[in-house]
Amino acid sequence: MKRAVLAFAFLVLACAKPETSAPANTSTAPAATRGAASTSKPFRVGLLTPGSINDGGWNAIAWEGMQRIQKELGAEISHQETKTPAEFDEGFRSYGAKKFDLAFGHGFEFQDAAKKAGAEYPDTMFVTTSGSTVARNVAPMRFRLEEATYLLGVIAARESKTGKAGLVGGINLPSIASTFEAFKAGAHSVNPKFEVKEIYTGNFDDLGAAKVATLSLINAGADFVFHQANEAGRGVFQACSERKIRCFGSNKNQNDLAPDVIVASAVLDVPGAFVRMAKTVRDKQFKPEIQMFGMANGIVTLEWNEKLKGTLAPATVAEVERLEAQIKQGALQVPLGF
Repeated sequence: MKRAVLAFAFLVLACAKPETSAPANTSTAPAATRGAASTSKPFRVGLLTPGSINDGGWNAIAWEGMQRIQKELGAEISHQETKTPAEFDEGFRSYGAKKFDLAFGHGFEFQDAAKKAGAEYPDTMFVTTSGSTVARNVAPMRFRLEEATYLLGVIAARESKTGKAGLVGGINLPSIASTFEAFKAGAHSVNPKFEVKEIYTGNFDDLGAAKVATLSLINAGADFVFHQANEAGRGVFQACSERKIRCFGSNKNQNDLAPDVIVASAVLDVPGAFVRMAKTVRDKQFKPEIQMFGMANGIVTLEWNEKLKGTLAPATVAEVERLEAQIKQGALQVPLGF
């Protein structure tokens, strides 16, 4: 009887499902921290994104940042794709409950959830990659992408044959609207009468909707298009490729996604900024304040598509490079909408 009881107990233990190491859809740890138990608590960093990390843009660069944190700081990293405010709350709370050291919410829309989770879990630092919400353990990272989109507006106005450009956005968030306003400001610095129309599709995932919006803008005369649509930006590139209309990449260097039509990309070095922020948390130097990143510190850049750069008027390229130098020096202040 004892042998039967022991055998049954062994069978139960063998079949029991182990608890996952992190409350996420994606979780990885460096090889040195896997397997044998560590003598000290690992540095753990979580990430919430509003869309797929395979979007080739906004969310992809956040995941690249996490991978650099893992490689350079030896951190255990985790990722969750979250779509709704309820999922934002649940994602942040799960990281707080598991005592993660740092949790990123990748976008303006994560601010409220970060503030609530921060109050409930004071030992976890919550960082949003936009916004203005600050608390004891909550801070935003602000990227001055406007500095690059201003220059894209200058290019469009200098090179357009129709005097019109189009903007395609996903969800109308202040952080996106601000980059559109900077694009318009750049265009209007060249030609105050230059026409810029914008369309928001209401989501970041629908490539078909983004393509339809782009075709609508092209049919209205736009011969340059810039997007802030995350994964749906591929629909913008499809429309521009089909109609041979020039366009711009956003957040990540997207020039290779449609090299025959993408003239340049407004680029954020989010991975570099993520590593900087993670180091401050690891080294107990985190400050609850807005962290600003722009051209002056190398986080925001304009990346030319060398294949198409030579098709632009030399005067246009020279002007953009001159304005870029002024922005870096602080001599030119690009409008920021929030």
